[in-house]
Amino acid sequence: MAFVYLDHNATTPLHPAAREAMLPWLGGQWGNPSSIHRFGQAARNAVEEAREKVAALLGVRPPEVVFTASGTEANNAVIFDAARRSRPPGPAAGHLVISAIEHPSVREAAARLEKDGLCQVTRVSPARDGVVPAAAVVAALRPATRLVCLMLANNELGTLQPVAEVAAACRERGIPVLCDAVQAVGKIPVDAEALGVDYLTVGGHKLNGPLGAAALWVRKGVEISGLLVGGSQERRRRASTENVPAIVGFGAAAAVAAEEQPARRAHLAALRDHFEAELPKRVPEAVLHCTGAPRLPNTSHVAFTGVEGESLLIRLDIAGFAVSTGSACSSGTVEPSKTLLALGLSVEEALSSLRVSFGITNRLEEVEAFLAVLSREVAELRRLSPVGALREA
Repeated sequence: MAFVYLDHNATTPLHPAAREAMLPWLGGQWGNPSSIHRFGQAARNAVEEAREKVAALLGVRPPEVVFTASGTEANNAVIFDAARRSRPPGPAAGHLVISAIEHPSVREAAARLEKDGLCQVTRVSPARDGVVPAAAVVAALRPATRLVCLMLANNELGTLQPVAEVAAACRERGIPVLCDAVQAVGKIPVDAEALGVDYLTVGGHKLNGPLGAAALWVRKGVEISGLLVGGSQERRRRASTENVPAIVGFGAAAAVAAEEQPARRAHLAALRDHFEAELPKRVPEAVLHCTGAPRLPNTSHVAFTGVEGESLLIRLDIAGFAVSTGSACSSGTVEPSKTLLALGLSVEEALSSLRVSFGITNRLEEVEAFLAVLSREVAELRRLSPVGALREA
């Protein structure tokens, strides 16, 4: 069997439709979308067509969609913009409320503002099931609160958050809400208008589009300063010449995701459910996390007691299977995941955990093969551990 990729929450393979849409713009077609000649107008039309497709996937109006280079850029832009509106700094600074399990692009942006004295930050912890209680977020609001950040789906656990409930409470108080929906869009239906948020981010490479293209949805009438300043691109909301090939690919992937969404969701859920049903039989001491909470259909998070997650990941990679020890943005470090610690897991359990995230290209036979190898490698690592050696003795 060829190498099996089971890390689709980190990034996804490019869909053939996205690749075909991009190819002309990587060769025979080019143009600056801001130019008025035919080359520029062709590029402009391609960008606007992609904008319509992304808007349709999110259930919003195309003019409200701002193309960015990444979800991180979009999240940072909204948070730093909120801080600018919160001046002067110091005790009178504005206030942000974020969940303790936000993506690092939200978590670290808030931490920087807090360190610089530009904002005070309240971090709301999740319950043991990986869901941040809506009541706890609402209780954290203050008169000085300038922004609430709550992701739709956690990138490590796959748990879905009560965004609509929080947004409704914030709207009553006139407080804007940023929803990082990067991990959710393409896996579950996402209607930005229905969620009631003011800003929503989505990334192309998480839904089988290319790297380098993402979008920020800004509700009509909501204030947002320029993400980048300079030219008049993106209705003066983000200066910089648009990345036409990546945006075109993003649009194509969004159109396919919208069309195939019910089938994709059923396919992903079947893979994940089979894996989670069989895992306790193959690896009896494995501990699945957050299975009682609403989750993405493709994500499993599991701890292997007595096994170091990084060592297991390396052995699985050698055996032909790609998984993750947590967020891709935190890879390369042996520190325990902040999300898992916020969940209440011990450092030992956090370091023994893996994330398995299935994608539309995976098949049931790959899941079966993975279970067999996973069982073998966990058993071998336990045998090699000091505790395992004592057991054998």
